[in-house]
Amino acid sequence: MRWDLGLAGLGLLAAMSLGFGLVVHVIVGKGLTRWLWLFSAIAYFAAGILVSEAWFGWATGKELQPNIDGLSFDEVQLVTLAGLVAALIARIVVRRKRASGEPSPKSSS
Repeated sequence: MRWDLGLAGLGLLAAMSLGFGLVVHVIVGKGLTRWLWLFSAIAYFAAGILVSEAWFGWATGKELQPNIDGLSFDEVQLVTLAGLVAALIARIVVRRKRASGEPSPKSSS
């Protein structure tokens, strides 16, 4: 694996990660944990690096467009799609638990 991700690519991925974390927090709500946005952003960042540098790290800049300072931008969007599906599933699970009357994580002390 050749690491060619530059500072601009890392910065873009960090901004995308924070945006993703906030979107997940809005979708799921506060049913799981108030730190869901942070956990989602960290997972997105790690998955984005894995996809860009390990999974598609072999491809050249001509094969992957757009390639922003080493970040395979379109390929990282696969992480966005998978993450949004996971957030929607989490929302369904949280709503089912609330409807069945199970106690929320906040009420267990």
